[in-house]
Amino acid sequence: MKRLSTFVKERRKETGMTQEEFADRCGVALTVIRKIEQGKTNLNLDKVNLVLQMFGHELAPVNSKMINDATGGDLL
Repeated sequence: MKRLSTFVKERRKETGMTQEEFADRCGVALTVIRKIEQGKTNLNLDKVNLVLQMFGHELAPVNSKMINDATGGDLL
């Protein structure tokens, strides 16, 4: 499973957009994109979901036991 920072950065680069262009397209501040891509942990989840919506995803609670079972205990 990819970290949020890696997922967003790779997907953004696939679109060929700069961080600034991507932030504008998502409707968030440039600092939001930078914080996500730098792996910062103090993030506004509503803003993260605006970014993830660009890729057809959203952040939601999941049962960690199910993830552990599916990944063999390797969450990161």
